[in-house]
Amino acid sequence: MDRRSKIVIVVFIVVMLGIIVTEIVRPKPINWRPSYTAVDKIPFGCYVLYNELPTIFPESTIETVQESVYDVLTERDTLQAANYLFINEYLDLDTQETHQLLDFVHQGNTVFIAATGFGPELMDTLNIGIDSDYSLQEGTAILDLTHDAFVNRTYELSRGVFNSHFSSVDSTSTTILGHITYTRSTYLDDKPEETVTRPNFIKTNFGKGQFLLSTTPQAYANYYMLKGNADYATSTFSYITDRELLYWDNYKKAGRVIIDSPMRFVLNQASLKWAYYLTILGILFFVLFKGKREQRIIPVVEPLKNSSVEFAKAVGSLYHQNKDYTDLIHKKINYFLADMRTQYHVDTAQMNERTIQLLAAKSGKDLDQTKKLIEFIIRLKNKSSHTEQDSIELNKKITAFKQ
Repeated sequence: MDRRSKIVIVVFIVVMLGIIVTEIVRPKPINWRPSYTAVDKIPFGCYVLYNELPTIFPESTIETVQESVYDVLTERDTLQAANYLFINEYLDLDTQETHQLLDFVHQGNTVFIAATGFGPELMDTLNIGIDSDYSLQEGTAILDLTHDAFVNRTYELSRGVFNSHFSSVDSTSTTILGHITYTRSTYLDDKPEETVTRPNFIKTNFGKGQFLLSTTPQAYANYYMLKGNADYATSTFSYITDRELLYWDNYKKAGRVIIDSPMRFVLNQASLKWAYYLTILGILFFVLFKGKREQRIIPVVEPLKNSSVEFAKAVGSLYHQNKDYTDLIHKKINYFLADMRTQYHVDTAQMNERTIQLLAAKSGKDLDQTKKLIEFIIRLKNKSSHTEQDSIELNKKITAFKQ
């Protein structure tokens, strides 16, 4: 090996080591994912709150639930009074879980739920509605409680808040315990911003027990518990009677670690899991040692030719020759709208101001650029005939939006 080759190899090794060291010492980016699990120390985890529960409820035994609501409530001792605590981004309960939870409360127990939604069946039963005021720009929300003991106390939320609130409640059985105040913007020149106050924390009586419902789960996350808002969480928990047992739900969490493999049953059974791993390991050893002794000649297989590009060019040429720009534009618009529905989960059935705001927010594009594109698409859909220039202009705008 000559001197020049040695220098190249040394430089390559030094560069690779530099890249590895840089990746190791680089600060890990903050994970803002809402998980609300008891073990997550990320901003929107619930590690701090979970570890403070014995202090907040000194008379209660904290039981961490790692299974469905149905399994817990069907197997529990019904003579033992208990509380059930749910904190999640969205609580999705099936029919059986909802019925068991309603029976649990009807018997005289308390369920505390902090989420931006509680599932359609539970909301229908309790006769409540929830709405959210999304904003393209993250603003500040102020929380307060209605009880005289908490008067003049406010709690500020500045990040991760969707301004969720109760839009309707059953006034015969519901008491409003707290509000959320935020600034709502319509993004229209003739309508200025307005500050609105909506209920976000209520108590609903059901049978002998009660539901305590909050639409602001962010207030119970690590980020706000450590920023001076821990008093808000303890104040809302003061409405819960300290009983012998407190269930902490760690199963319905959006951030819990689950096995979604088709092999999940095998991997959840210790004996089957080890048998599976040993089988895979045995096969790998067999292939490794057997393959080295009896390696056959591998025939060369020509890969299938990708003719999709030629097909697209041929179809495009036919449209160009026939000058059927109207059909071509309609197909391109339908394809673009389908792509937006698939990629960003935006409802394009009705193209209105809310659609524009959601599409701009989820795609990360400028609101003005998104608005011009949607307005241009609406104009083209309303025209009975189109020109080549319309087709070119539509292609330019869609290409610019997807870049």
